Amino acid sequence: MSHEPSLAVTAANVRMFAPDGTPPPDAPDWIRHFDHPYLHGAFAPTDIEYEAEDLEVEGEIPADLCGAYVMNGPSQRFEPVNEKYHYYDGDAQLRAIYFRDGKATFKQKYLHNGAFIVEDKAGKAIWPGLAGPYDFRLPGSPIKDVSNTDVIFYNGKILSLWYMAGDPYQVDPLTLETVGRETLGGNLSHSVSAHSKTDPFSKQMFFFNYQDEPPYMSYGMANADGTLNFDIDIDLAGPRSPHDMGLTENYAILHDLPFYHDVDLLKKFGRRVMGFHRDQPARFGLIDRFGRSDKVQWFEAEPCYILHIANSWEEGDWVHMVGCRQEDPMPVKDPADHHLASMMSYRRRTHILYRWSFNTKTGAVSEGPMDDRNTEFPTVNTNFVGRKTRYSYNQVIPIPHEGSLEGRCQTFNAMVRYDLETGETQRYDYGDGVYGSEAPVAPAHGATTASDEGRAYPVTFITDTNDWSSYCLIFDADDITKPIAKVKIPRRISIGFHTTWIDGADIWAA
Repeated sequence: MSHEPSLAVTAANVRMFAPDGTPPPDAPDWIRHFDHPYLHGAFAPTDIEYEAEDLEVEGEIPADLCGAYVMNGPSQRFEPVNEKYHYYDGDAQLRAIYFRDGKATFKQKYLHNGAFIVEDKAGKAIWPGLAGPYDFRLPGSPIKDVSNTDVIFYNGKILSLWYMAGDPYQVDPLTLETVGRETLGGNLSHSVSAHSKTDPFSKQMFFFNYQDEPPYMSYGMANADGTLNFDIDIDLAGPRSPHDMGLTENYAILHDLPFYHDVDLLKKFGRRVMGFHRDQPARFGLIDRFGRSDKVQWFEAEPCYILHIANSWEEGDWVHMVGCRQEDPMPVKDPADHHLASMMSYRRRTHILYRWSFNTKTGAVSEGPMDDRNTEFPTVNTNFVGRKTRYSYNQVIPIPHEGSLEGRCQTFNAMVRYDLETGETQRYDYGDGVYGSEAPVAPAHGATTASDEGRAYPVTFITDTNDWSSYCLIFDADDITKPIAKVKIPRRISIGFHTTWIDGADIWAA
């Protein structure tokens, strides 16, 4: 069945996976057949669903911290099809920690989307993953729609989203039970990409979709009550692979970037082959976010690729967007990665904090770096998405060094707070063999005005490969140089992807 051999797990090969050269003790037995960095160490699946109350706390949970920190990410249940596994594969698993009255509760549960249910009944993996080859004979999708990338809160429910544009699924915010596919009142006719946005003030959801057939992109808005307001086709020259979008008070910022796959090769060989077209500019399209016009104002900038936006906002005729820019998204392969060289190389791209500014009157573009450190997964105070913010909280990706998991697998070894006005930074290092997660910035209860941006708490899940423990760190947004509380999680958390913060008034009202 295998299209490429799996290397034997040897002490020499597996040292990059764990300090003592072994998988975590709670990992599924089948992963021991795979010499694969994203199935071992901090990335190893944790296939236990459970909940735990009254968690042990070092320090004190702030009294005005009330709500839930939710993370989505991969946790592979079955041995992969064709013995191939990619970091972006893995069944979606939700992890949530709930803070209320100075106490904490934790829950971990798989998302039961369509593909999960089919494979659960079969007792084995059916769909191939990103490494392919794609199987166009399978129902729904030629690769598994894992819905493991992103998570947002909308209309009283958690929504899980996939970066390849898949079916959005509703999840109960209190139980983490899967409710079903989000259809926006039966009117959603296509997929939805990860990094759609819920406006913190209006509670409306703004989303985008992309695909290999015309229309190659669409942009839409859903009302706060769960119904579709509009869905607009966006004219592009061909298939693209956007990952995020910007949102301001009056605009959505759509991405048309010169890093995309060849559709003919996909159809011929069943593989998504990406290429960076250096002769094409990066294009950013401003569209009225409320759909009052379908006209898009396009701005051209230096070629690049972008995964994640920190925030966007307006100042007079200018629209500003801050995010993490890849000057060269093409991978540099390392012979040490053997048969995984292609996948591993994509995880070693560098990302720097960058600002783009677009003048809606003159069409002028201003752009430039804000730092030279390799950081990603930027977050801002969730109460001010789409409004001007001063601070961005980024995860630091270490520079690769020989024999180490860090850098080669794109782990996060520190958090840095950027002051976007002064350029000053604060930093907290997690420690050797200790890895963090995307850290949403949870507003303190009642902190709703612009002057309250710093009245908030960045929170992050931590996995320590020295003893396979996990915990949640809580920081004061004004000083992240040391945590104010450490909440112990009963079991190891495998490294995940994106997160969200749900205010307690929303989650317990829901």
